[in-house]
Amino acid sequence: MAAVTTQPLAISLGDPAGIGPEIVAKAWDARIERNLPPFFAVGDARSVMRVWNGPIAAITDPRAAAGAFADALPVMTVEDAGDIVPGVPDPEGARCALRSIELALGLVRSGAASALVTGPVSKSQLYAIGFTHPGQTEFVAERCGVSGDNAVMMLAGPGLRVVPMTTHVPLSAVPDLLTIDLVLHKARATARGLQRNFGIDRPRLVMAGLNPHAGESGAIGREEIDVMEPAIAILQAEGMDITGPHAADTLFHPRARARYDVALCPYHDQALVPLKTLFFDDGVNITLGLPIVRTSPDHGTAFAIAGQDRAEPGAMIAAITMAGEAATRRAATAAAVAA
Repeated sequence: MAAVTTQPLAISLGDPAGIGPEIVAKAWDARIERNLPPFFAVGDARSVMRVWNGPIAAITDPRAAAGAFADALPVMTVEDAGDIVPGVPDPEGARCALRSIELALGLVRSGAASALVTGPVSKSQLYAIGFTHPGQTEFVAERCGVSGDNAVMMLAGPGLRVVPMTTHVPLSAVPDLLTIDLVLHKARATARGLQRNFGIDRPRLVMAGLNPHAGESGAIGREEIDVMEPAIAILQAEGMDITGPHAADTLFHPRARARYDVALCPYHDQALVPLKTLFFDDGVNITLGLPIVRTSPDHGTAFAIAGQDRAEPGAMIAAITMAGEAATRRAATAAAVAA
């Protein structure tokens, strides 16, 4: 599907001291080769100028982005981020990053932009200025009026999609958080998201067990018996194509991956380790269950290499491509319903 949408995409630049500005600029450089939809950046334009010598078009209205995009990277500046030094984060930069997310999200929710792509931020820097959400996913969901249980962080690469049913929590907290209701909410939101954003009419879901060997019939833990099996039975009765719980160590080899569209995993690293091992340079974080399309490259700020022209833009390009395709698909569906 061609990544073409009515409105341009809004991309928050992330922490100005990280690699976000560089990978957004490099994505613009690759716009023709990769057939990227028009987009504009939101943040402090100086953060791009510090790491890139390409053309920048300052805009104040998203409607100007499409016309400028062919010849320059459109940037909407939100506020002064202070002294920007690549690789050296500070509170002013964190405040700029947060304001950039807020503005870009508002533009998407108003219809002025077709999708939101968020650049990498530093959670520790955001926490230092009073940010109280576990991450950008939860922040975006709350601003969209969606509860945490109904918003799903899905990580996607060219040959694998995974959903961590719990995210940024200690491993010791996972068993208590893993309830039948949580599994039901996450599975339902995932299935709907695959239908809406990826056009998969009947998604195939698998669920990984929490314990080794999926609990070995209760010998190595009962979460599979007490939580996962009852939830899966309910979902199957609703008509969902879902199986499990399966031993996690058998779910990610090529033959296994060919049998499902997404794997639901009880905890963060169980989902992200295989995704990042296989598709580190082009993994995308997409939030399902929202009224808008939101994606992000599946990596961090990489302060250690910021400003050194070493950042690979592959994941940002993949995030832009996925956002454009999902927004186009949603617009086409809405038009068909309206007709």
